[in-house]
Order: sequence, then structure tokens, then C-alpha cells
Amino acid sequence: MLQVNSTQKFNAFLLFFIISKVQIGIGVYGFQSVIYKDAKQDSWISIIISFLAAHILVVIIFKTLELYKSDDIYGIHLDLFGKFLGNFVNLIFIVYYGLLFTVIIENFTEVIVTWVFPNLNPSFIVITILLLVIYAFTGGLRVIIGLCFLCFFFPQWMLVILLYPLEFANINYLFPIFDNDIISLLKGAYSMTLTIVGFEVINVLYPFVKEKKKAKLYVHLGLLYTLIIYLFVMLISLTFFSGEQLERVIWATLSLFSIIRLPFFERIEIFTVCFWIIIILPNLCIFAWSAYRAFKRMIKINEKKFILIFSMIIFIGTLLIQTQMQLEEISTFVSQTSFYLVFTFPLFVYLIAFFKKKIIKR
Repeated sequence: MLQVNSTQKFNAFLLFFIISKVQIGIGVYGFQSVIYKDAKQDSWISIIISFLAAHILVVIIFKTLELYKSDDIYGIHLDLFGKFLGNFVNLIFIVYYGLLFTVIIENFTEVIVTWVFPNLNPSFIVITILLLVIYAFTGGLRVIIGLCFLCFFFPQWMLVILLYPLEFANINYLFPIFDNDIISLLKGAYSMTLTIVGFEVINVLYPFVKEKKKAKLYVHLGLLYTLIIYLFVMLISLTFFSGEQLERVIWATLSLFSIIRLPFFERIEIFTVCFWIIIILPNLCIFAWSAYRAFKRMIKINEKKFILIFSMIIFIGTLLIQTQMQLEEISTFVSQTSFYLVFTFPLFVYLIAFFKKKIIKR
């Protein structure tokens, strides 16, 4: 059981900002084309299905955590599977968060190089981002959560700007509704996996929440807000692009920004790409901190040493990814891994924990 100092705890309402931040990241750039290939004009339905699954998983996660009252998922693994197997499972989660961290940085770097600085060395961008993560991470969990809170408000202007393409919208692109079978809709929902993962960090944050009874409400509200954002962007994309265009475009959201012309700003998509570092920085810090909590269960290490070692490994990993094909392969692998670790494994853990507690009680 974790003994968390009261100075390290935070109010439950902040979970709303944390969940909404970790789910809105680099995936917003181009999730539309991935879903459209499976669900076509009913892609917005697939998004709803994916978030319904997320809400169900949150209920299961909280039921597991409530069985242990004041412990995170890594301590639960050790209790259920023993020291050796439990640490092995925790190691899998460390690798998972490391890969997720790498995919986010690599995708953001690719967008920066493609849209803004084609002659800039990608390693320079990676090092810059890692230095920002190190600086924020060494401030501790409360600083990271404060970053999530502040960075929630900064990008809200983008939602208003995205209303501009509605001037050219064609509502007929949304019809016919419910024209695709349930298998296609489920495939589209599955394609959203890598885009919406992140809510599972409540497994690690739960012991640090003050009002644990309110935590579930704010997590669900965070998921609901994120659903509204993705539906908003998807519906605008569906009505602006034709089906053939949406299948071919790689970064549909950036393409929407590129058509916007303001009197005081000509190329707003370039500013948007650069501004996106404010959006992904909290994600990277939360994922690094989640990996740190698992690593600390295995080896006693302070935050500064961990983030330095973690950043060096990430930097080396980015150097190994040289081509677009390699990035797509690792993104696909992380997406598949996310599905099993985030959407199926928690149910397995809950069943084991539930029956173990029943047996012990008897």
C-alpha cells in the first residue's frame, strides 16, 4: 500500500483536465483518414463507440482500484502476480509508455519538418522537446498537473478557428447515415485506439487524489469533453472533404487550418503546428511519470536520475527510426499493444483481484 504525503495529493476536479489533455495530442492531426477507411461517412459513430468502450473501461479500472483503496496498478500487479511476474508486467508498462512517448515525439517532429522547417535536423527538435520534459518533470507531480491545467485553456482558440471551414461545408457528405455494417463501425472504433489512449493513467494517479469518491465523476467528464472535441473535428472534416479526399489526406486537421486566411495572419497552420508543443508537453510528462512510478517499484531511483536515463533512451530510440515506413510500423505496433493493455488487460486484472478478495474474505 502506498503512503502518499498530503502535500503530494491534488484535488479530484483536476482529473478532468488531466484526462482531456492526455487524450488530445498528436492524433488530432490526422485521425480522420484512418477511421474513414473503415467506417466511411459513419466515422463519427465509430468515435462514439470507442468512447463508450473507454467509459466502460474506466468503471472497471475504478472497481479494481477501490478494492485496494490506496494503491496504484503497479502495486496491484505485485499483489496479484507475485514479485517476479508482477515486476515483469510492470516492465511491460514501462516499455509501453516509452514507446508511446517515442511515437508522439516522432510524429510531432515529422509534422514540424514537413510543414514548417524542412531543412531542420529532426534531432534538434527531439532534444528541444526532451529538455522541456526534463524541466517540467523534475518539478514533481504537482507541477505536471499544473501544466495540464494551464495547457488545457491555451489551445481553445483553435476550436473557434475551425468553424471557418463550415463556410464551404457540404452536409450531403454525411449521408446516408448508418449505411455501414457493425463490423465496419467496430473496425473504425478500433482504429481510434492510439488516438484516445491515455485515460489509463488514472491507474497511477489514483493514490494521489484527495477526494477519491469524486474522482470517477471527473474522469468521465474528461472523457465526455474529449469525445465532443473529436466529434467536432470529425464532423467538420466529413462535411468539408469528399470521401476520396479524406482517404488520401494525411493530416486532415492541418489541411483545414491551411485554408483559413485571417487579416492579421496569413499562414495560421504554421503557427498551429508550432503551438502544438503546448498540447503534447503535458502528455509526454504524464506518460514519463507513469513509467517512473513503475520503475520505482523495481529500483529505488529519484525523479531526476530517472528522467535523464529515460530521455537518453528515448533519444536513441528516435535515432533508430529513419523512415516514414518505420514510424508507421511502430505506430501500428503501439496501437495494437494499447488495445490489449488498455482495453482488455484491466478486465483480466479486475476479475483476478475480485475473486482473490472474495477468497480472502471467506
